[in-house]
Formats: sequence, C-alpha cells, structure tokens
Amino acid sequence: MKKMIVAMVAMLASVSAFAQEAAPAAVEATTTATAAVPADRGLVAIAAAIAIALSVFGGAMAQGKTAATALDGIARNPAASGKLLIPMILGLALIESLVIYALIIALRLA
Repeated sequence: MKKMIVAMVAMLASVSAFAQEAAPAAVEATTTATAAVPADRGLVAIAAAIAIALSVFGGAMAQGKTAATALDGIARNPAASGKLLIPMILGLALIESLVIYALIIALRLA
C-alpha cells in the first residue's frame, strides 16, 4: 500500500513538469478569436481528470474497507447485524456523495 501511495505522489508531482506556458501568438489568437476560451483549457481538463481519478480511487478504497469491516463485525457477532447495517449504508452513501461532489466540480471546471 505504501508503494502505491508513493507512486501516486510521484506521478502527481511529475505532471507539473510537463506544463509550459502558451506561445505569445497562441495567446493573442485565443484572445482575439474568442475571449471566453482560456489558453490553459487542456491543463484544466487534465486536472479535472486527475481529481476524478483520485476521488474515485479513494471512494472505492473507503467503500471496500467499510464493507469488509462491517462484514467482519457481523461474522464475529451475528446478533449485531441489525446495529451495523444502518450505519454501514449511511457511511457508504456519504462516501459516494463525496465522489459525486468531485465529479460535479471537475465537470464544472472543464
């Protein structure tokens, strides 16, 4: 797990190395043709894709851990299944809502 986290951090750190400023002619062309289109639209799309990927990855990991822990608790004490089911479903819904918020923000940016 630590290797995967280190690899993801290294990947995110290296993305900024590929960013470069637009050429002056391209900036002038975008400002004269359409003032509403920013010159760094591609970078915003990449940032939105990374945000979605990270939120989906985090949400999937959290939902898997939540379900595994709840099932482990039910396996140890079957009488507690009624007490574990409602908080587990509520937690899963809240985790999923965070992923949906990230999707909305990323779509709003792009």
